[in-house]
Amino acid sequence: MQFLYNLSIFLYGIVIQITSNFNEKAKLWIIGRKDWRNKLPAITSSQDLVWFHCASLGEFDQGLPVMKEWKAQNPNCLILVTFFSPSGMQHYQKRNHCADYVVYLPLDSVSNAKYFLNYYKPKAIFFVKYEFWANFISTAHKMQIPIYSIAANFRKNQHFFSWHGSFFRGVLKKISYFFVQNETSLKLLHSIGISQVQVAGDTRFDAVLEAKNQFLNEINEGKRDEDWTKFEKFLQGEKAIIIGSSWPAEERFIIPYILKNRGTKFILAPHDISEGHISKIEEGLGHSCMRFTNFSDEKNIVNCLILDTIGHLSKAYYFGKIAIVGGGFSGKLHNILEPAVFGLPVLFGPKNNRFPEAKTFLTNGIGFEFIDEIELEYQLNKLNEKNQSLTSNIVAFIASQSGASAKIVSTLRINS
Repeated sequence: MQFLYNLSIFLYGIVIQITSNFNEKAKLWIIGRKDWRNKLPAITSSQDLVWFHCASLGEFDQGLPVMKEWKAQNPNCLILVTFFSPSGMQHYQKRNHCADYVVYLPLDSVSNAKYFLNYYKPKAIFFVKYEFWANFISTAHKMQIPIYSIAANFRKNQHFFSWHGSFFRGVLKKISYFFVQNETSLKLLHSIGISQVQVAGDTRFDAVLEAKNQFLNEINEGKRDEDWTKFEKFLQGEKAIIIGSSWPAEERFIIPYILKNRGTKFILAPHDISEGHISKIEEGLGHSCMRFTNFSDEKNIVNCLILDTIGHLSKAYYFGKIAIVGGGFSGKLHNILEPAVFGLPVLFGPKNNRFPEAKTFLTNGIGFEFIDEIELEYQLNKLNEKNQSLTSNIVAFIASQSGASAKIVSTLRINS
């Protein structure tokens, strides 16, 4: 099985190389790793280094609270972050982070793993949520470097728990300790003989609470920029329905609703902000909409503001009363914690089984599914009636879920 795994990694590299000729993301993936050994940063050998691997930006957001907590407890420690996806490398700088080195993760070959680990010599390794690269983990295990899995989330249909998953189960058993998000993950690991595990929760609750507090502090200090002014002038004291990271699957239901409710303010932030997609949304909404970048006080007779930018959505949630979050019709649900931290009830599509936070929201009555335009309208009308009573419950619930990062670092400190 080791041979087949290594062969699949080799073939994966070839496929990405071919795909890079016509796919921009694959091209960035190749360019970022080209000649990577000669582009390694100079390391200060006198300081301990800890390595965090994140698949993409979402995993970086989950790992960031732990990085900050670790840095607070070990101020002289250096933090290395690796990304698998180009989107992580492109956007991590927009976060208030504490990483000292940020590089692409080389392809998971035995030779790459040996070179990488011997160069950085990490004192500990953290894999965030997903991605368990067999050669990196096996090499680190042989070098007796402790490996931790944080914010991990497992599902019964993953290959670790299937009859043909013995090789991958063996990889998991080389990990020193698992900090999982929920009881389901704990029980699944127990079922394959892994006992070095505890439920710590989702570290993203810590991340969104920190971001919210930082944002509110800036407001209290009077730091209100031009973007803030645009939101205020558009809304004129009203609260909006925020559509966050929407895909066409949601937009086909949302656009008719916006057209039918011209007395309600909407802020629509599509996942795809390409000119072609924004133009298509404008075509559907007609004179009801205006782009954020074209906002003009004189033309403010519309009821939908389209965020044709990156980085404004989390701020927009502050001005919202209800959120509709995209990705729930493709199985790629976007962040539903960002709106909830401001007390917004959240609607999303039905394909959300891979996201434990969605199940938690549904169970606690702060998240709601919709499958078509009729159900979307029904849910929005219902939420408009009881919005105020929900807000305080949502804020309290999000606050109650915090502390995972401190728990992880505290456990490691005690154990070490």
